[in-house]
Order: sequence, then structure tokens, then C-alpha cells
Amino acid sequence: MTMLKKIAAAVLCALAIVAAMSPGAIAAETEIRGNDKASVDITNAADGYIRITHKDDPKAKLKVIIVTPKKTQYTYNLKAGAEGEVFPLTEGNGTYAVGVYKNTSGTKYSVVYKTDIDVKLRDEFAPFKAPNQYINYTDKSKTVEKAKELVKEKKTDLDKVTAVYDYVIKFKYDKDKAANVQSGYLPNVDEIIAADPQKGICFDYAAVMTAMLRSQGIPSQLVVGYAGETYHAWINVYTKETGWIEGYIQFDGKTWKRMDPTFDSTGKSGEAARAFIGDGKNYAAKYYY
Repeated sequence: MTMLKKIAAAVLCALAIVAAMSPGAIAAETEIRGNDKASVDITNAADGYIRITHKDDPKAKLKVIIVTPKKTQYTYNLKAGAEGEVFPLTEGNGTYAVGVYKNTSGTKYSVVYKTDIDVKLRDEFAPFKAPNQYINYTDKSKTVEKAKELVKEKKTDLDKVTAVYDYVIKFKYDKDKAANVQSGYLPNVDEIIAADPQKGICFDYAAVMTAMLRSQGIPSQLVVGYAGETYHAWINVYTKETGWIEGYIQFDGKTWKRMDPTFDSTGKSGEAARAFIGDGKNYAAKYYY
């Protein structure tokens, strides 16, 4: 064995030991696929997310399309730049087809790079415990700091969920924003909670709540679909005490009831709204983030 090979072997061995001591804390090696225009970093695919970067044309109009093992097609906008953006892998184990596309004219796009990723998650909840393009936060985010403050005295996950819920439903529903929101809009959770008054649309409510819960180790899903005939966003939450709670939940002191945060904040949480929200048939989930 050459000296170079010995050094490489020693480094890999050391990384493997560290990884064994702290499962999931460090990847044994980085795996990046791509070409001279785009790259797909699949190092954290087992943790439920990938990072995609386009580095060719900073003014390019770009799309990312991810087709899941169940053949659901997720379409995202992608900002060009060296940092790239994070996208979730939300349908568990299986093969995901990932493509990066560049606009050529009108609604036409050409392929920049495509690859298939075979995913085996370390943890079934992994995609719903990490930030991504839609639920974008870091350890230093004001949203995370606020979440820590809200749950500081709470002993159970159910108590933490309730504390976050009670905080977010005090936001004012932004009717002007709802009427003028543009396609491709993404919530900025820190801007939303820093605003005075705090306000937003259903996507904002769900993003803030999901970011807060995930930052505190509570798996949660931002769901986009239909409430009746209305395109809508809500969240599902997992706790050890309840399992997955779909359509969100409000605790009345005795039982948990299905409660969508947007309906509650807009004053529609009377018996009729509760009955509507409580009937799972009124919710048709389309995408999970």
C-alpha cells in the first residue's frame, strides 16, 4: 500500500469512528453529482434532503423537478448562486428522479442536469425535522430563538405544540398579501415574526409553525392541498403521545380536535368551522414539505 493510500485509509477510518460515536452528525464522505453548470449534493439524502446548486448563469430562470417513488412531481424555483438551495425528499425510501432545468424562452425549458437518487432514510421522520427551501431557518434564526422561549417551561411535546400554536394564531391574516401574492412566493419566517404587527397568509402561518416545531425536535409536515375547494396550506405534527396528528390539533382540556391555524386566526373557529375542519374528508393533501 502506498503512503497516499495509507493516509486516505486512515482518514476514512477516523471519519467512520466519529460517525459511529455521533450517528447522523457527520457523513463519512461527501457525494456530489453534476456537471459544469449544476450540482446535486446527495450527501444528506439519508437525512431527507439534498442541496442543488446552479453556477453557470446568475440571471437564469431555473426550475427543479423532483419525482418521488410514488410518482408525485414536485416543481420548485431555483435561485442561481454558489450556496444553492435545500429540497426535501418527503416520500420515504425509494428512487427519486431529480432534474435541473433552465428557461430558454417563454414556457420552454432545457435540461441542465438529471440524476436518479436511491434513498434509504436513517429515520422515517428525518425529512420533517430539517429546514428546506419552504421552511427555511438556521440555528441562529430569530424564529428558533422565539420557539425556545415559547417551549422553555413545557414538559411534553403536546404542551410545546400548543404553545407554538397559541403564539402563531395571534398573527393577523394579511388579506392584501393574499390577494396579491405571486407565483413562487416563499415565506421568510424571520421577517414574519419580526414584523409589527405580525401578519401573513396561510403559507406563512404554516411555515412559521413548522419551523418552530422542527427546531425543537418535533417532526412536522407543511402540507399543501385543498380545504373544500380552496387551495390551502396546513400542518401535520407527530408526537410520541399521539402519533401523527393530521390537519393540526387544538387541545380543549379533554380531547384533541382537528384545528387549522388559518381558520382559527381569522375568527372562523366556531362550531361550523370546527365541524368542517374536523372532517378529514374536507382536506385533500397534494404536497408535503
